[in-house]
Amino acid sequence: MPSGGWYEAFSKGFQEETRVIKVLVVEDSSVVRDFLVYVLGSDPDLDIVGTARDGEEALDAVRRYRPDVITMDLHMPKMDGLEATRRIMETMPTPIVIVSGSHDAKELAATFKAIEAGALTVMATPKGMGHPHHASTAKELVQAVKLMSEIKLVRRWPRTNNKTGALPETIAPSAPARIRVVAIGASTGGPPAIQTVLGRLSKEFPLPVLIVQHMTASFTEGFVEWLRPAIKLPIQVARNHEVMKPGHVYVAPDGFQMKVSYGDIIVLTTDPPESGSRPSASYLFRSVAEVYGGEVIAGLLSGMGRDGAQALQLLREKGAITFAQDEASSVVHGMPGEAIRLHAAMHVLPLDKIAEMVIAAAHRRS
Repeated sequence: MPSGGWYEAFSKGFQEETRVIKVLVVEDSSVVRDFLVYVLGSDPDLDIVGTARDGEEALDAVRRYRPDVITMDLHMPKMDGLEATRRIMETMPTPIVIVSGSHDAKELAATFKAIEAGALTVMATPKGMGHPHHASTAKELVQAVKLMSEIKLVRRWPRTNNKTGALPETIAPSAPARIRVVAIGASTGGPPAIQTVLGRLSKEFPLPVLIVQHMTASFTEGFVEWLRPAIKLPIQVARNHEVMKPGHVYVAPDGFQMKVSYGDIIVLTTDPPESGSRPSASYLFRSVAEVYGGEVIAGLLSGMGRDGAQALQLLREKGAITFAQDEASSVVHGMPGEAIRLHAAMHVLPLDKIAEMVIAAAHRRS
């Protein structure tokens, strides 16, 4: 099952409403635009209220139609999708789904600049009619549009340059005497949150960092390319049987579960999805709990659903340092909110304080 299956899992809980979701389609190619209108308009819950051929038309259309959700192309004349996303989020915040047909990692990295600007997620353009995967990819886009339309308040948090100070008082004296690894899970709203946390870790950070980010299949390489210039640590898509190195970041690849084995070895499997996701934060957290016990820093950032929450509780019970992003700084507070509800998070922190805590704990306890 592709990693994009998490949309399908969450959509099972999507509440049917009498209102129809108003969709604006922004795409410069008339062929692709008509195709997206056909795919989205085939669902009775979606009403295509307008289309736009470039960012300038998109701004006018948002003011005119007040859509519930926008599908946004990036490469357009006059005003591209990145600038249009910035303008919309500054003036008329609306859930935006970036739709990309690119397969090049460096080009895909540009889509995450739009996520950084406030778009909620990125989806691949559905396969064409007659393609064996047309139905599944079309369904995935429809589900994503429906789910993103439910996010009413879209925020971007200010980026600050606070320097890490002394060990925060939130680090309990009973914290483990040694830390071996950092593990982080995220979903919707996760990419810019991960960028913020990783961007504050220095080249001297002493621990390997494992990342599970729910993402549509084929976008992980672009995600890593986007992160690379923004952080000081080496980062890569994880490889099977790779030995983790201190101060390196490993991102779980598309369509695989990621776990750790004794000897600091990363293992990739095709085990079934959990919470609709492969990779799954729960799967990773359970494995680090088994191998390292409480000698772990682990947490959940912005994300839809419940993935990782119960496994984070397991880590806390083993003595690990656990955290969850607070509601005010989260785009979606599903995953961290569930962890808080379960008392799985030792620390509930705003995004701009998480790296400070991680650094202090790692240097004090590693």
